Amino acid sequence: MPPVPCNLHNCEHTGGFVAFIRYLPSHELAAADRVPDPDNIIQIHALHPEVMRHHYDLYREVMHRPGPLSRREREILGVRVSALNKCRY
Repeated sequence: MPPVPCNLHNCEHTGGFVAFIRYLPSHELAAADRVPDPDNIIQIHALHPEVMRHHYDLYREVMHRPGPLSRREREILGVRVSALNKCRY
């Protein structure tokens, strides 16, 4: 697999720089390596399909399986942490 460029881009929201990592669209992956989630954070791992699968499985376990927090509470926590980290998603 050829090296994947990682470029720094100026971030208008933080006034600093953020990394940009090219990800592989699902149509470029072998069918066995695809996960049913189009989020960029998951797809960035497509460069290493085994890692992507583990990340996706962890996400599904944390966000969708029964636990002490409701799905709504988990989403609220995710939004809050993203806001604290100045993530736009």
